Amino acid sequence: MNEFLTEVAFIFQRLDWLGLVDILLVTAVFFGLFLLMRGTQAAVLLRGVVILIVVVALLSGFLRLRAFTWLLRSTLPALLLAIPVIFQPELRRVLDRLGRVSVLLSLGHRETNAGPVIDAICTACQRLSEKRYGALIVIERDVGLQDYIDTGVKIDSTVSSQLLVQVFVKDTPLHDGAVILRGDRIVSAACVLPLSTEANLSQQQFGLRHRASLGVTEVSDAVAVVVSEQTGVISVTHNGKIIRRLDAARLQNILTAFYKPRPTNFLRWLSGRAGRNDITKSPEAKW
Repeated sequence: MNEFLTEVAFIFQRLDWLGLVDILLVTAVFFGLFLLMRGTQAAVLLRGVVILIVVVALLSGFLRLRAFTWLLRSTLPALLLAIPVIFQPELRRVLDRLGRVSVLLSLGHRETNAGPVIDAICTACQRLSEKRYGALIVIERDVGLQDYIDTGVKIDSTVSSQLLVQVFVKDTPLHDGAVILRGDRIVSAACVLPLSTEANLSQQQFGLRHRASLGVTEVSDAVAVVVSEQTGVISVTHNGKIIRRLDAARLQNILTAFYKPRPTNFLRWLSGRAGRNDITKSPEAKW
């Protein structure tokens, strides 16, 4: 114990302003990692790994366990190789957020005449819901969806309710897939989207359209509107969350909120909350 305290005192005696900056940078990195993984299953695992490392370091420092320290040093390289495999989805999310330079450089969305687009989407969804035609409409935001656009049939047309309804009429060539909007244009139809990796989704409540809408919002900041073919229920998904049982008026309010310019800062961007709006705070936003 005395030797440990002597080493700690020696370290503090040699600590200068450059060393303090070094410690603060390392602390900021770990703080950012915890923010990025907060609310995910990896957060619990990461917390357990950190606690284990701290306990092992204290035991080896106090008790001088040479064999145990050797074992720890021998297994550390294997642990470092295993971390990217264990945290693969979270690391992908981290790199995705780091690439969203536009969120840091701008205070809101690019300028778009959103009124006619929102009206067309709401009108089309209301008609599709009444006729029990399934639909999946994805609105591209800051993160590009070109990879998914390329899987569909290029349209490049002005957004209109008549065209959206016609695309999703049963037995038409383009009805089975997603329509992707970019700005005030329909870019592509019959697009293939990634399915959600969430294991707690009920197969009775969520079909492939709902899983695809959740999946594309898990890997991007897009907003997806879904019309159920079985029930006609209209839903909105964003950031892996869903609001169900919407009418045209409530759908219009939600889409309008997403098109509004939003202030942002580094911490909100780092934690993945820039652009979340009120959908995740609503009591109806549930799986």
